[in-house]
Amino acid sequence: MSAALQRPLAGAHVVITRPAGDGAALARRVRGLGGVPLRLPGSSLRAIADAASAGAALAAALRGAALVFVSPASVRFAARLGPLRPAPATRVLAVGQATARALLRHGVADVGVPRRQDSEGLLELAPLDAPRGRMIAVVGAGGGRGLLQRQLLARGALLREVAVYQRLPARLDARHLAALAAARDPLYLLLSSSEALNHLRAALPAPAWARLLRATAIVSSERLAAAARAAGCMRVRVATSALAPDLLAAAAAAHARH
Repeated sequence: MSAALQRPLAGAHVVITRPAGDGAALARRVRGLGGVPLRLPGSSLRAIADAASAGAALAAALRGAALVFVSPASVRFAARLGPLRPAPATRVLAVGQATARALLRHGVADVGVPRRQDSEGLLELAPLDAPRGRMIAVVGAGGGRGLLQRQLLARGALLREVAVYQRLPARLDARHLAALAAARDPLYLLLSSSEALNHLRAALPAPAWARLLRATAIVSSERLAAAARAAGCMRVRVATSALAPDLLAAAAAAHARH
């Protein structure tokens, strides 16, 4: 096997924007593919301030028609509020396999996972495909109405958003800025959240933000591609999903054409 196939990211620097504390596994994957990881967290996850209210909302959601977990973090923070014991008639859905594995660790084994591991895929699953008049709870950070929530409302669902954690801007220090300034081309920016992009735009000094915009952005959806272009990213490539293997495969494909 050629070195290019064994180490398809050799010579590349890869910016990882996963939340603070969540990027280590992805950084190891980048190194394994020959790249140099640069961790630049786009957010920091924190427990919700009003745990009592969040716990009560979660308990009610566990008795609804469906309970949707949007990330492993949503499972982790929900489990801190109380046992994850859905009613027998409640359908539990996870956006992807990593979220399903997190649920299994907390005793929830009967979980629906879409083949397409994103909001569009979730919306194809029952009962989200025809939710009119049914209580559908989405467990996550809250604070926004993404595609999933908008479509559920449009389809007549009785939507309940259960915020179990909050996304705050991560603290970036001189080490982050120095690493970004020193990163050589080609530079690839892995993005699976528009909120991370917005946090970085607000936090980075102008020269550092300009450096980031010159990277090739590897994004997890067409919607995020549009957000990246609107933010000023000069080169954007769309991965097949937000999963680490898919983001890295898209980065490797872009690197092969560099």
